[in-house]
Amino acid sequence: MTVTRFVLKRLAGALVVLLVLSAALYALFYLVPGDPARLACGERCTPAQVAQVRELLGLNEPVYAQYLHFLRGVVAGREYSAAGSPLPCAAPCLGLSHRNDQPVTALIAAGLPATASLALGAMAVWLLLGVGTGLVSALRRGGPVERVLTVLTLAGTGTPVFVLGLLLLMAVCAHLQWLPFPSYVPLTQDPEQWAWNMLLPWLTLGLFESAKYARLTRSSTLETLAEDHIRTFRAYGLGERAVVTRHALRGALPPVIALSALDLGSMMGGAMITESLFGLPGLGRLLIEGVRSVDLPVVVGVVLVIGAAVVLANAVADVLYTLADRRVALS
Repeated sequence: MTVTRFVLKRLAGALVVLLVLSAALYALFYLVPGDPARLACGERCTPAQVAQVRELLGLNEPVYAQYLHFLRGVVAGREYSAAGSPLPCAAPCLGLSHRNDQPVTALIAAGLPATASLALGAMAVWLLLGVGTGLVSALRRGGPVERVLTVLTLAGTGTPVFVLGLLLLMAVCAHLQWLPFPSYVPLTQDPEQWAWNMLLPWLTLGLFESAKYARLTRSSTLETLAEDHIRTFRAYGLGERAVVTRHALRGALPPVIALSALDLGSMMGGAMITESLFGLPGLGRLLIEGVRSVDLPVVVGVVLVIGAAVVLANAVADVLYTLADRRVALS
């Protein structure tokens, strides 16, 4: 029951943070100096075109009323008006793009599969390599294997992600020609081609992040192995493999789990460089296009979705940490 209350409390807190985040984003983008309609339309627009954009974006009312309409659209949908024609936007409505009069949610839904594919695949790579490398480094502490892995980890931490991606493209695609240059194929269209074309983006982002997880796993494992109860298990004759797998690794995993959930949320918007490098039609490219064209509804919608992913990832991280260590819920 205590864990259930803890989970409900964290989820309620996440909803409050999302509400505050949406208000802050709306104020940030729509209360900036200048006319948002003029910014969205461009300097060469005529007053009639600016008025049309202002009507499409719903900027004819006070800001607080606009924000209330925005929240109502997220919950129940809304209807826009442009040139006398109604433009419906079903819930959850995050606005209409002034460039093509499409709902922002539809544009986000089109880019979300590529971003989610990249984030989830990269997480699998960094957990497999990072946790495995960190565990081996902790168990071979002071030996040549640990020194080599430490050097590789430091090199991975200091290498920018775009440099790593370019090196993989030149080595695997251009020099060795093991793979063709990536071209995104949706999972529903061809799962095999989807996996092959996502392999290099997964490795690029996964290798970059795995160095951090290797260091974290190594330090957490060494800290756990030095605790009193581990020495007690060894004194009672418990085998080293059982000590590591049943007790030491279990004590070292909670911070890794929490950080993985956080990184997965931030990866939804933080992988723009990797998406641009490999031409993935994800949220990163959508955000860049929205900024270039000053498409405020698209920018607000994408940033809000990214922020929601980070907030929910924080809540999930707290829940997973609690399930791994019940003492957190009791504190």
